[in-house]
Amino acid sequence: MNEQKQKVQSSGSSKPEEYDLLILGSGAAGKLTSWTLAKKGMKTAVVERKYVGGACPNIACLPSKNVIHTAKVASYFHHSEEFGISKDKWKINMSAVRDRKRKMVAGLVDIHLDLYKKSGAELVMGTGRFIAPKTIQVATNDGGVRVLHGKKVVINTGSRATLDATPGLREANPLTHVEALELDRVPEHLLVLGGGYVGMEFAQAMRRFGSRVTVIERNARLASHEDDDVSEALHALFKDEGIDVLTNSQVTRVEGKSGQSVKLHVNRGGSTTVLEGSDLLASAGRTPNTDSIGLELAGVEITSHGHIKVNERLEKTAPDVWAGGDCAGSPYFTHISENDFRVLAENILGGNRVTTGRQVPFCLYTDPEFARIGLSEREARERGIEYRLAKIPLAMVLRAQSLVETRGFMKALIGKDDRILGYTGFCTEAGEIMGAIQVAMIAGLPYTALRDAIFTHPTMVEGLIPLFSSVQ
Repeated sequence: MNEQKQKVQSSGSSKPEEYDLLILGSGAAGKLTSWTLAKKGMKTAVVERKYVGGACPNIACLPSKNVIHTAKVASYFHHSEEFGISKDKWKINMSAVRDRKRKMVAGLVDIHLDLYKKSGAELVMGTGRFIAPKTIQVATNDGGVRVLHGKKVVINTGSRATLDATPGLREANPLTHVEALELDRVPEHLLVLGGGYVGMEFAQAMRRFGSRVTVIERNARLASHEDDDVSEALHALFKDEGIDVLTNSQVTRVEGKSGQSVKLHVNRGGSTTVLEGSDLLASAGRTPNTDSIGLELAGVEITSHGHIKVNERLEKTAPDVWAGGDCAGSPYFTHISENDFRVLAENILGGNRVTTGRQVPFCLYTDPEFARIGLSEREARERGIEYRLAKIPLAMVLRAQSLVETRGFMKALIGKDDRILGYTGFCTEAGEIMGAIQVAMIAGLPYTALRDAIFTHPTMVEGLIPLFSSVQ
């Protein structure tokens, strides 16, 4: 204990500032917890290094979807003759694309700052690290140093793009999603390292802006954990849009500098291929932000993958310490981090809410979208769960016909009791359609409730009628 006091004193403050609740990181779980509990009277402080509100409104979900939507508008221009619209020469102004995104982000940050003010939670901008249990030293962005102690502590530090130990990768200064969203030019030839969510979304967007794009994927197919029909649909989409995809490919060495000239030495089936491009996007996974924040001094343990060890209540073994979001090993989605907030807030107030058994919907924002909730066919077979299949091509949905966006399909798995086990959509507005099915799953409704419903005509959700009429 004396050693811990000495560490606090050596930081320049003889007595830490006291808070009922201290949160490191202002992502979805952290900010929502702070606003909610501050309104309930808890003296609350949130320490944030750079991004007010976390990654989602600044450098991830929302800005990327802003840019992706702009890319879809660009694709409409490219195919304008299909709509009976003649066009003269047009070009992409990436500075304007970036500025449109920046304007949205600035507005979101203002909303967050207003919510902090209204809630009474204090936002401390600076780099924080633990120097003792429940004690954080903050090197503030204005050059000062503060030491904060919380009766209760939440860690919500998020994750970052993984840069592995491939020789030459770090030296090449590759783009991550952060830098890709700040591009003021169209890359001549973008090499995308990894065919996950970030890789596939950016590959299509940059291709639509005019880049030549090559995706290098280590697995045998895109979306390798999904059903074969999903992977086949994604491969066909990329082929039609002129995106090259190399599967079963492992990058062994990187040469050059992204933004100038870069070479990838790729092992593919035992033979070496050299790919040359102008830019490199690293999108091969995420790394939790748990290093260099003094967790060992706080008595907080991490897993072999770097996540903070928590139980189903998101509690740490250290007393009165919780963690939520990516850094706690929750599925890497903002909506899951938002649900973590409900677990955190209730348990901090003495409740008993858990993460087990919750639904994990997700959506890949390619065009068309890929969305899923519940079981895939692959998962059902692996678990030995019997199911009946409902599946239709999107051409059977009349709204898709009117939009002339009939690429893709929808399918659902039905259990013995007629309840919906899972839904997969690879189609326009797949994520929005999924919401209706999710509500039915939450309510435990039989699939016939959707089959026999009266949906507005013509809408995409109306497609659930032919979908569930096809149950085998």
